[in-house]
Amino acid sequence: MNYKVKIKWFMYHQVHHMKREGHSVSSISKETGLNWRTVNKYLNMSEEEYEQLLINLDIREKKLSPYEDFIRNNLSNFPETGASQMHDWLKEHNPQFPDVPQRTVYNFVKYIRQKYNIPYQKALREFMIVDECDYGQQSQADFGQYNMRTTDDCRKKVWFFSMVLSRSRQKFVFFNDKPFTTKTAIIAHEKAFEHFHGIPIEVVYDQDKLFLTDENAGNLILTKEFKSYAGLRKFSLHFCRKADPQSKGKIENVVKYVKQNFLYNREYIDIEILNGQATAWLYRTANAIIHSRTRRVPEKEWIIEREHLSAFVPIQITSPLLAYNVRKDNTINYHSNFYTLPKGTYKGQDTQILLKEDDGHIEIFDKNNNLLSKHIICLDKGRIIKNTDHTRDKSNKIDVLVEQVASLFPDKEKALEFLSQVRKEKPRYVRDQILLIRKTAGKFPFDIISNSLTWCINNNIFDAVDFDDVCSSFSQKIEKLISSEPTIILIDPASMQKASITPQTSKIENYEQFFL
Repeated sequence: MNYKVKIKWFMYHQVHHMKREGHSVSSISKETGLNWRTVNKYLNMSEEEYEQLLINLDIREKKLSPYEDFIRNNLSNFPETGASQMHDWLKEHNPQFPDVPQRTVYNFVKYIRQKYNIPYQKALREFMIVDECDYGQQSQADFGQYNMRTTDDCRKKVWFFSMVLSRSRQKFVFFNDKPFTTKTAIIAHEKAFEHFHGIPIEVVYDQDKLFLTDENAGNLILTKEFKSYAGLRKFSLHFCRKADPQSKGKIENVVKYVKQNFLYNREYIDIEILNGQATAWLYRTANAIIHSRTRRVPEKEWIIEREHLSAFVPIQITSPLLAYNVRKDNTINYHSNFYTLPKGTYKGQDTQILLKEDDGHIEIFDKNNNLLSKHIICLDKGRIIKNTDHTRDKSNKIDVLVEQVASLFPDKEKALEFLSQVRKEKPRYVRDQILLIRKTAGKFPFDIISNSLTWCINNNIFDAVDFDDVCSSFSQKIEKLISSEPTIILIDPASMQKASITPQTSKIENYEQFFL
């Protein structure tokens, strides 16, 4: 009797035993985990009936029985084959294979393994202990991330770069509050080499996209920035194969050590404080206690190893200018986001700009290195990062525009005086100011804009919005005066001559003689 049959018999007797003790069907179901209908079925069956049920279950035709030989042969040749892959093989080699759930295939494959004693064999990779590197020969580097608790009991994700000297096991870690870019990764390298007081011959990495764009069958293609940096520092690069963390186990252990020994249950305040705490932890614990593998203190071993490192001399990290094509809508596509450029930048399919990333911003230059635009880098994807200044009409220079607007006024010299003062008062918004004045000058008659201009100059008001208000005020006053003038109503409208008759008057001398 196999193990599964023993379990079934045990469950049958357990149900009957609990019933004899006075347990209800519901209680038995809850205790044994069986459905209440199954409990009822067991209670209504004798031992002979239950035994026959088990025999019928064992000899009944399985739905996938026609494929038993196929599965057996493949499992015999490839015992590490999983049920999901076997399911795909069945469908590939048998066009009429029934549409069954994956669980059915899994159970049948398991049944075949038990029936023919074909255990699952996982392919094992053999490892051999590696000799210790020479002093100064190698370091290993990797990235990590961790969710920390903040002071207000929220969560804050931090990213960190870590490096370890392979011989001495001297460690370094540097934190950032946003994902690393190639530039910030290079800055982290500089801080690590400064911490080690030197540069090793070789640095081992994962195939990280910050450093490597493609492996290309062994021909490594580095990102432009990192290739320039590695060439400047003159250290060799070794990139591990994909999905092979064992080949750089020293740094993998350091990343785990940082998370479990330093970050676990630590409260996040800000990134500067976190880096300060990390530096103190390196000196206090990470590099100060005996290493479990070498049985030596990393700090003491590093004193020996630093004599074998290449000299470290700080360098100024600057981002190279990268060429990008301009789209016809005056934008560029940078890291899956669209950044606007000034109107008129696009001048055909071959239009290009030069881009530099710097401290969370991108700066965009034309081919003559004139700054066109500056944007904050967006960490999201598919966004349009727009500068409203780019939609303005910049086809004319400010001086030309001032001349054009001044010519709209009756007194051009006075208008130039007014516009020059506006330019001094509002230097950042001079174009907006002058365009609004041009719009106002086109709305009102000459006499209104002339009087308004004089009034603004006399009262030291040099603002486009105020100028528009003054023009509107003068216009409203004139309208009121026109509407309040008296009108002559003629008694006899048919006779217009009577309205122009001047009555005869007497001389005052004719009356003075009566008073003598």
